Amino acid sequence: MNFPEIIKNLTKIYVPINGLDAYLVQSKDNQLVFFDFKEDTEIPIHSHGAQWGIVVDGKIDLTIGGEQKTYYKGDSYNIQAREIHGGKIYSGFKAIDFFEDADRY
Repeated sequence: MNFPEIIKNLTKIYVPINGLDAYLVQSKDNQLVFFDFKEDTEIPIHSHGAQWGIVVDGKIDLTIGGEQKTYYKGDSYNIQAREIHGGKIYSGFKAIDFFEDADRY
């Protein structure tokens, strides 16, 4: 599954992760990001404002607040503000994430 051109025509943002394409919808108060990972990668433990996401394709091993779970296509995850999280993302993973922070990316 690939994101359609209507998504790829959004603002492409730089995120310092190899093999990642990311497309941004920006509002005054929040961000919505379409993530497309083309390589396996580790996401270091970190925190920021609240985040909610849904897996569009592929899988992610996500640790949220010390609890590890694997998410697959159709699963959603909810990360509270300042909650420690990180994980392993596999090539082919695609997600749509909503960020509470207007300046996350």
